[in-house]
Amino acid sequence: MSHDVVADALNMIKNAKISGKENVKINRISNFLIEVLKVMKQEGAIKKYKIDADEKSIQLTIGDLVECKAIKPRFTVKKGDIEKYRRRYLPSTNLGVLIISTNKGLITHEEAEGEKIGGCLIAYFY
Repeated sequence: MSHDVVADALNMIKNAKISGKENVKINRISNFLIEVLKVMKQEGAIKKYKIDADEKSIQLTIGDLVECKAIKPRFTVKKGDIEKYRRRYLPSTNLGVLIISTNKGLITHEEAEGEKIGGCLIAYFY
Protein backbone atom coordinates (compact mmCIF):
# COMPACT_ATOMS: atom_id res chain seq x y z
CA MET A 1 0.00 0.00 0.00
CA SER A 2 1.15 3.48 -0.80
CA HIS A 3 0.56 6.71 1.08
CA ASP A 4 -2.09 7.85 -1.39
CA VAL A 5 -5.43 6.93 0.16
CA VAL A 6 -7.44 7.90 -2.94
CA ALA A 7 -5.28 5.85 -5.34
CA ASP A 8 -5.43 2.82 -3.03
CA ALA A 9 -9.22 3.06 -2.66
CA LEU A 10 -9.83 3.43 -6.41
CA ASN A 11 -7.52 0.46 -7.01
CA MET A 12 -9.52 -1.63 -4.52
CA ILE A 13 -12.77 -0.65 -6.25
CA LYS A 14 -11.37 -1.52 -9.69
CA ASN A 15 -10.02 -4.89 -8.49
CA ALA A 16 -13.34 -5.75 -6.86
CA LYS A 17 -15.18 -4.91 -10.09
CA ILE A 18 -12.80 -7.10 -12.11
CA SER A 19 -13.27 -10.03 -9.72
CA GLY A 20 -17.07 -9.67 -9.92
CA LYS A 21 -17.69 -8.38 -6.40
CA GLU A 22 -20.32 -5.75 -5.78
CA ASN A 23 -19.39 -4.66 -2.25
CA VAL A 24 -16.03 -3.26 -1.17
CA LYS A 25 -14.68 -2.41 2.28
CA ILE A 26 -12.00 0.29 2.31
CA ASN A 27 -10.04 0.39 5.56
CA ARG A 28 -8.08 3.62 5.07
CA ILE A 29 -10.23 6.72 4.67
CA SER A 30 -9.80 10.48 4.50
CA ASN A 31 -12.06 13.47 3.96
CA PHE A 32 -10.59 13.85 0.48
CA LEU A 33 -11.55 10.25 -0.39
CA ILE A 34 -15.09 10.86 0.86
CA GLU A 35 -15.38 13.88 -1.48
CA VAL A 36 -14.17 11.76 -4.42
CA LEU A 37 -16.78 9.10 -3.55
CA LYS A 38 -19.51 11.79 -3.44
CA VAL A 39 -18.69 12.81 -7.02
CA MET A 40 -18.66 9.16 -8.11
CA LYS A 41 -22.05 8.61 -6.45
CA GLN A 42 -23.52 11.67 -8.20
CA GLU A 43 -22.45 10.19 -11.54
CA GLY A 44 -23.74 6.68 -10.76
CA ALA A 45 -20.40 4.87 -10.53
CA ILE A 46 -21.16 4.01 -6.91
CA LYS A 47 -24.65 3.09 -5.75
CA LYS A 48 -24.17 3.81 -2.04
CA TYR A 49 -21.53 4.06 0.62
CA LYS A 50 -21.58 3.90 4.40
CA ILE A 51 -18.91 5.41 6.62
CA ASP A 52 -18.09 3.50 9.83
CA ALA A 53 -16.43 6.04 12.13
CA ASP A 54 -15.57 3.46 14.80
CA GLU A 55 -13.58 1.21 12.47
CA LYS A 56 -12.45 4.13 10.27
CA SER A 57 -13.64 2.35 7.14
CA ILE A 58 -16.10 2.73 4.28
CA GLN A 59 -18.42 0.03 2.95
CA LEU A 60 -19.58 0.77 -0.59
CA THR A 61 -21.61 -0.81 -3.38
CA ILE A 62 -20.27 -0.53 -6.92
CA GLY A 63 -22.68 0.79 -9.54
CA ASP A 64 -22.22 1.39 -13.27
CA LEU A 65 -18.42 1.34 -13.48
CA VAL A 66 -15.86 -0.10 -15.90
CA GLU A 67 -12.61 1.66 -14.95
CA CYS A 68 -11.47 4.06 -12.24
CA LYS A 69 -7.97 5.37 -11.58
CA ALA A 70 -6.18 8.16 -9.79
CA ILE A 71 -4.19 10.51 -12.00
CA LYS A 72 -0.52 10.65 -11.08
CA PRO A 73 1.14 13.09 -11.10
CA ARG A 74 -1.72 15.43 -10.28
CA PHE A 75 -1.48 17.78 -13.22
CA THR A 76 -2.58 21.38 -12.85
CA VAL A 77 -5.00 22.15 -15.66
CA LYS A 78 -6.12 25.52 -17.01
CA LYS A 79 -9.69 26.09 -18.13
CA GLY A 80 -8.71 25.76 -21.80
CA ASP A 81 -6.68 22.56 -21.34
CA ILE A 82 -9.42 20.38 -19.84
CA GLU A 83 -10.36 19.06 -23.30
CA LYS A 84 -6.78 17.86 -23.89
CA TYR A 85 -6.76 15.80 -20.70
CA ARG A 86 -10.30 14.53 -21.31
CA ARG A 87 -9.13 13.10 -24.65
CA ARG A 88 -6.06 11.63 -22.97
CA TYR A 89 -7.80 9.76 -20.14
CA LEU A 90 -11.38 9.09 -21.25
CA PRO A 91 -12.29 6.60 -24.01
CA SER A 92 -14.89 8.70 -25.83
CA THR A 93 -16.48 12.14 -25.97
CA ASN A 94 -19.62 11.42 -23.96
CA LEU A 95 -18.24 8.63 -21.80
CA GLY A 96 -16.52 9.08 -18.46
CA VAL A 97 -15.75 11.76 -15.92
CA LEU A 98 -12.58 13.55 -14.86
CA ILE A 99 -12.58 14.70 -11.22
CA ILE A 100 -10.95 18.10 -10.82
CA SER A 101 -10.03 19.80 -7.56
CA THR A 102 -10.86 23.51 -7.80
CA ASN A 103 -11.26 26.39 -5.39
CA LYS A 104 -14.97 25.43 -5.33
CA GLY A 105 -14.26 21.86 -4.20
CA LEU A 106 -14.16 18.64 -6.22
CA ILE A 107 -16.19 18.85 -9.40
CA THR A 108 -16.48 17.02 -12.71
CA HIS A 109 -14.76 18.25 -15.87
CA GLU A 110 -18.12 19.25 -17.36
CA GLU A 111 -18.90 21.49 -14.38
CA ALA A 112 -15.41 23.01 -14.57
CA GLU A 113 -15.84 23.79 -18.27
CA GLY A 114 -19.27 25.28 -17.60
CA GLU A 115 -17.95 27.54 -14.85
CA LYS A 116 -14.77 28.28 -16.85
CA ILE A 117 -12.37 27.35 -14.05
CA GLY A 118 -9.28 25.15 -13.91
CA GLY A 119 -7.77 23.13 -11.13
CA CYS A 120 -5.85 19.98 -10.36
CA LEU A 121 -6.67 16.58 -11.91
CA ILE A 122 -7.44 13.97 -9.28
CA ALA A 123 -9.00 10.88 -10.88
CA TYR A 124 -11.13 9.57 -13.71
CA PHE A 125 -13.77 6.88 -14.12
CA TYR A 126 -16.12 5.51 -16.76
